[in-house]
Amino acid sequence: MGGPFSDTTAWARSLRTPLRNFLRTEAGSAIILLAATIGAIVWANLDTSSYEAVWETPLSVGVGDHALSQDLRHWVNNGLMTLFFFNVGLEARREFDMGELRDRRRVALPLAAGLGGIVVPIAIFLAFNAGTPAVHDWGVVMPTDTAFALGVLALFRRSFPARLRTYLLTVTVVDDIVALVVIAFVYTEDLKAMPLLVALAIFAVIVVVRALGVGQVPVYVLLSVAAWVALSFSGVEPILLGLALGMLTFAYPATRVDLERATEVFRLFREQPTPELARSARVEVAAAISPNERLQQMIHPWSGYVIVPLFALANSGLVLSGDVLANAYTSSLTQGIIVGFVIGKPLGISLLTWLVWRLSGRRLAPPVGWASVLGAGAISAIGFTVSLLIATLAFTGERLEEAKVGILSAGILGPLISWLGARAAARLPTPARVRALLGTAEGIIDLAAPVDPDRDHIRGPADAPVTLVEYGDFQCPYCGQAEPIVRELLEGHGDVRYVWRHLPLSDVHPQARLAALASEAAAAQGAFWEMHDLLLKHQDALEARDLVRYAEELGLDVDRFRDDLRRGRGNDRVSEDVDSADLSGVSGTPTFFVNGRRHHGAYDIETLSKAVRIARKRAVLESRQSR
Repeated sequence: MGGPFSDTTAWARSLRTPLRNFLRTEAGSAIILLAATIGAIVWANLDTSSYEAVWETPLSVGVGDHALSQDLRHWVNNGLMTLFFFNVGLEARREFDMGELRDRRRVALPLAAGLGGIVVPIAIFLAFNAGTPAVHDWGVVMPTDTAFALGVLALFRRSFPARLRTYLLTVTVVDDIVALVVIAFVYTEDLKAMPLLVALAIFAVIVVVRALGVGQVPVYVLLSVAAWVALSFSGVEPILLGLALGMLTFAYPATRVDLERATEVFRLFREQPTPELARSARVEVAAAISPNERLQQMIHPWSGYVIVPLFALANSGLVLSGDVLANAYTSSLTQGIIVGFVIGKPLGISLLTWLVWRLSGRRLAPPVGWASVLGAGAISAIGFTVSLLIATLAFTGERLEEAKVGILSAGILGPLISWLGARAAARLPTPARVRALLGTAEGIIDLAAPVDPDRDHIRGPADAPVTLVEYGDFQCPYCGQAEPIVRELLEGHGDVRYVWRHLPLSDVHPQARLAALASEAAAAQGAFWEMHDLLLKHQDALEARDLVRYAEELGLDVDRFRDDLRRGRGNDRVSEDVDSADLSGVSGTPTFFVNGRRHHGAYDIETLSKAVRIARKRAVLESRQSR
C-alpha cells in the first residue's frame, strides 16, 4: 500500500512537482539563496580582485559575423534570470487559471495592492533624494524578490495562513512586471528599433502558434531563444520576455477523459510494447497534464537551487568596512532605499488594499486578515533580486555599494518586522487572532454539488461546522490508505461530518463500479457504512461472490441484495456522484473537500486536522458575523 505517492490526494499526485515540490523548494531555496549571498560577501571581502575577475570574464556566442558578447555577470543577469522570471510567470498563470484568482473579481485587490507597493516606496525614495542625482533612479525600490519573499513566507508558514501565499505572489508579480518594464525601457541606453521590431514579431508568432494548439516544445524553445537574442541586440533588457512567456502558458487540471485516454494507450503498449505505441503513450500521458505544470516540474528546481543563488553570488559581493557602512547609512540613497522598502512597501500594500475594500462597499475583502496583509507587506521589503539588477544598471562605484547596503538591510529588516508582527498577533485572544490572521472574506467554493443531508451518505453530526467530502473508489489503494486516517480524524474531532461520494475509476479498477453498486444495495437496507468499511478493508476481494458474502456477514436480506446488484439499482446514484465530480474538476481518488474547498496535498492525520481546525475557526467567525 505504501509508495512514492502515499498519503497524498489524487490532485496532489497529478500535480506532484508543480505544487508540492514548489512549496518545498521555496523554503529550501531561500536558505540556499541566503547562503549564496553570505558567500558572495565573504568572497568579495577576502579577495575583491578575484571576485570581480570571475564575474567580469567575457563570454561570446556567435554565428558567422554576428556575435553576442557579455561578461559572465550579464549572462547570469540577462540569460539565466530570464528563466527565473519565466518560472514566476508560470506560477502566476497557474493561480490565475486554477487558484484563488480564477474568480476574476479577486484580481483587482492584489493588483491595486501591488501598485500601492510601488507608488508609496517611490514617493518615499524621492523625498529622501530630492535634488540629488539619485532622484532619477527611483526604480530600485519598486520590485519585490518573488522567490525570496515566498521562501521567507514558507519559513513562516506556522505564523501566517496558507492563503496569504497567493495574495503575496500576485502582489509581487505586479511589482515585478512593472519593474521589468522599467528595466526594459527606462534603463535602456541605446535602443535599436529594428531588433526590437524583430523581437516583437517573433513574440507575435509565439502567440499565434500557441493559439493554433501546436504542442512541440522545440518549436517554442527555438522561437523564444530567437526573441531573446533579438531583444539583447535591441538594447532592451530581455528578462521581460521570460515573464511574458510564462504568463502565456495555460494551466488546467487533468480531466477524467484525458486520463482514461492515457490509460487506454498505455494498455495497448502493455499488450504490444512497440516504439510507436511507446511514443503514443508518452504523448497521451503528457497531454493529460497542462504545459504550465510540466514546465514547472522541469524548471522549479533549477530556478530555486541554481539560477537565483548564482545571481546572488554574482551580484551580492559587497566589501564591508566601517567606512563603507558609515558612508552608506548616512547617505540619502541608502536611507531612501531602506525606508522606501521597510515602511513604504507594507504601507502602500495595506493602504491600497484597504482603499479598494472600502470603495467596493467591503465586497472585495482580502483573502486573509489585516495582520496577514501587513505581514505580507513587510515581507515584500525583500527587493533583493530585481533591485540588485536595477542597482547594477543605475549605479557604479560608491553609489552602487550604498545601494547594495540599503537593499540588503531592507531584506533583513522586512522579514524581521513581519515575524515580530506575527508573534504579536499570536498573543491576541482566539477570536481576535483568527480575525486578524484569517480575515472575513468568503473563500471560493470548489464543490459544485453542495452536500444534501437527504441524499448524501453522511457520518457525524448533521449540524457540524466542518464538512469533509471525499470522492472515492473502493478499489483505489490510496482510498484504502485514507480510510483509517479519516476514522481517526472523526474520532478526534466530534464536530466534523464526513461525506462519501462515488468516483469509480473503471478504466484502472475493473471492480470499482460493482463495489459502488454493492454499497448502494446495502444502503437500501440501512447498512451503507458497514458495507463501506468492509469494501475498503478487503480491496483485493471485490468480485460478485465476495460482495454477496459481505452482505451475509452484515445480516442483510441476501436475495434482495443480489437482485439489486444484478439490476444495477444504484447506477443512477453512482452516476450522479460521477457527474458532480466532473463539475468539481475531480479526476482521481481520493479527492477531499473541506467546507466546500478542495484540499490539496497530503491527507495524513496532521495535515487533515490542521485543515479542519482552520475551517472550524473560519466557520465560527462567519457565524458570529451573521448574528
